[in-house]
Amino acid sequence: MTRFVLKRTGGALLVLLTLSVLIYALFYLAPGDPARLACGERCNPVQIAQVREQLGLNESAPAQYLHFLQGLLVGRDYSGGAGVVLHCDAPCLGFSYQNDQQVTELILQRLPATLSLALGALVIWLVIGVGTGLLSALRRGGLTERVLTVLTLAATGTPVFILGLLLLMAVCAYLQWLPFPTYVAFGDDPEQWAWNLLLPWVTLGFFESAKYARLTRSSTLETLAEDHIRTFRAYGVGERAIVTRHAVRGAVAPVIALSAVDFGTMIGGAVLTESLFGIPGLGKTLIDGVRVVDLPVVVGVVLAIGTAVVLAGVVADLLYAVADRRVALS
Repeated sequence: MTRFVLKRTGGALLVLLTLSVLIYALFYLAPGDPARLACGERCNPVQIAQVREQLGLNESAPAQYLHFLQGLLVGRDYSGGAGVVLHCDAPCLGFSYQNDQQVTELILQRLPATLSLALGALVIWLVIGVGTGLLSALRRGGLTERVLTVLTLAATGTPVFILGLLLLMAVCAYLQWLPFPTYVAFGDDPEQWAWNLLLPWVTLGFFESAKYARLTRSSTLETLAEDHIRTFRAYGVGERAIVTRHAVRGAVAPVIALSAVDFGTMIGGAVLTESLFGIPGLGKTLIDGVRVVDLPVVVGVVLAIGTAVVLAGVVADLLYAVADRRVALS
């Protein structure tokens, strides 16, 4: 198991290094003037020249990347004008001249909103998805399975923004059960935090639950058809014990692995949900950065999202190995 953990950790570090090279090359070495993009459209030629010097863009491409990597690992200094030097602690993702703020600070400010959305949605899609999938597998061929299959297909085929709009119109406008959502930080008011995130959680959770329902159903049916399950039945083991002790365990392993990956993807992938409900998360920050062409913000958020996905993949592999020891042994 220790060898498996070290192997996956080393692989993840190599992927992160490769990711940093690709992102830097894509945004800073591509044709165009990265100094102008980083400074913004309102900067004059003198300010653009200062930004170019601060970012080290006058140096060779390898030297530029080494400065970028240095900022990620140990931090780096930026000129704040008038002889003022600003230090950016590691991991330094750059300095947004348009927001006059370090990108790392900006991401840390927006991260709690995204985590709040992703965690709540994770709970909902696991409860609905796994529960629906198990019920469909155990009632195979019956009316219950047909109804759940139709609902699953409907959830899969409905775009998340359409689902969110329908919920807003029905719950907030027509029935008036809830006010229109406004993000409230958990530290300010936990109760309002939960009430205002309820519709975004349901929207994202219901959309994702369809995938888990289908995965759980197929995994459960596959486990129930294995030889050792037939042996248990031949020895008179009850159906309830077979389902709870063996079928569920076999179905949960792939669900755990997929949940970890989806949670990492959700860190930056819930752009539509964040934009629809006005949640100031990372996805909305990325869209705002692209709209005003704030290059350091775009690079920093993309790198942060990529890192989250890679780390989630490592966690998924470790959880899978814990649930199924054959993965680690192989």
